[in-house]
Amino acid sequence: MTSGKGGTSGTETSGSGDIARTMELLWDTGRRPSRGPKPTLTLDQIVEAGVRVADAEGLESMSMRRVAAELGTGTMSLYRYVPGKAELLDLMLDRVQRPSENPADLGDGGWRSALEAVGRATLDLYRRHPWLLQVNQSRPILGPSALDGMEKVLDRIKPMGLTDPELISAIIMIDGYVVGAARTQLYAQEAERRTGLTDAEFWQAQTPMLEKIMASGRYPLLASLDENTWGNEFDHFEFGLQRILDGLEVFVARRAGTAGGADGAVKQQP
Repeated sequence: MTSGKGGTSGTETSGSGDIARTMELLWDTGRRPSRGPKPTLTLDQIVEAGVRVADAEGLESMSMRRVAAELGTGTMSLYRYVPGKAELLDLMLDRVQRPSENPADLGDGGWRSALEAVGRATLDLYRRHPWLLQVNQSRPILGPSALDGMEKVLDRIKPMGLTDPELISAIIMIDGYVVGAARTQLYAQEAERRTGLTDAEFWQAQTPMLEKIMASGRYPLLASLDENTWGNEFDHFEFGLQRILDGLEVFVARRAGTAGGADGAVKQQP
């Protein structure tokens, strides 16, 4: 398992703890003890400490013992608030995905600007919390942050005129693209840490041989590419995001063109 900030090896799985108890903690519906010593911590403090540890040291370093040390308390004291690491991880996931309260952060009101904003914000989320890529969230625990965020996005993209499953699929499409882009970026950073070579040094080491190969005539199309093709000036993430949105725009326009009937129902398109 990789150590250090932003390690991408290893996988945790959301929802692997006591699901009912996690939901109680997320939605603050659990019973509070009326007797016993006065609590010295809050659940918020524990969750925030877990996020700090994961951000600074990687998810593999985030244990109940390490979080307790971060808070300057004994490990057993944490179990008064949260059952264990699995449940704490789910609380951390919901915490870092808390949506912005500023409506302007979802664009100018149109569905395209909303999905565009979601894509950029999600990439920024993974950059701030690279350990998220180590968590299998195929079965997420739905806390207030997750549902608040989904509600806000759906409110903006409902005018697309798509069916409910299609609206959700549009969100999944953007998220899947962003996850892939974020993973590529973080892998590059991890490679630099592991090898000690910067990206420029890595490619420079291959240049002498590649120049000979390109001059051989074996790869005429590759050899004819502009010298800036492989530079950092081109924003591959933004290019891909815009092309996905272009595709959705075509689909939305086609769907709008097929809308009809006395009740205004939307006809299904394959």
